[in-house]
Formats: sequence, structure tokens, C-alpha cells
Amino acid sequence: MNRHTQQQGFTLIELMITVAIIAILAAVAYPSYSEYVKRGNRSEGQALLNDTAALQERYYAQNFVYVTATADIATKLKGKTSSPTGKYNLTLGAGAATDGGYLLTATQQFSDTDCGNLTLNALGVRNRTGTKKTAAECWR
Repeated sequence: MNRHTQQQGFTLIELMITVAIIAILAAVAYPSYSEYVKRGNRSEGQALLNDTAALQERYYAQNFVYVTATADIATKLKGKTSSPTGKYNLTLGAGAATDGGYLLTATQQFSDTDCGNLTLNALGVRNRTGTKKTAAECWR
């Protein structure tokens, strides 16, 4: 009688090749995913700043003065001082001669060192406090 056993399963080399391929794919995909999530979070901060700027302009059209204190946003502007999911907190600075009347800052509550905090002034100038990306990259 011929005893011939048939091999079933995978060899160690085949498993190692599969693990290596998955590791390479993960190493490429994770940074892209991480940046995608941060860009989504930044859009929340941008929306907070744009909404508050619209409220500021409406208030200015009625009262000929901008609101310059963060505490007055909730009362005078009927606005919120944080984004819906809490990723950004809003602060409002009094305007200097160079920014048109007010400076809105969305302070990020997650780790975005590339763009940092987002800012918007009464002249519509968009900026950021981070140094790794340009303002245009952070505001897209």
C-alpha cells in the first residue's frame, strides 16, 4: 500500500508574504486616512468660523459695531462658542487696524500640528497657526 498524505493549509513562507503585503498596504494607507480625518475635522472649524463671521456681519449691519468679546457671542450673536462635535472652540479677539474689526480663532481640540488653529478676520483673510502647511492647504 502506498501511503501518500496530501498537504493542507499554508506554508510559513506563504503566510509571511501575506503579512508583508498587508503591512506595506497599511503603511501607505494609514497616513492618507489620518490626513483625510484631519481635513474633515478642519472643515468643522472652517464652518464654525464662517458661520460666526456671517453673524458678525449681520450684527454690524444692524448696530454699526462688531461684537468683540467671546462671552457676548452666545448672547448678542446667538451663536455657539464650540463646533457641534467639540473639535474646535471659538475665541473672538477685538479688531486691530489691520484685521478690519474682529479676529475669530478656532482653537483645535485634537492633534493637528500641521495647521494648528484656524483664524478668520473681518476682511475675510483666512490663516492658521501651524507651520507645516500653507493657509490655502489648511482652508481647502
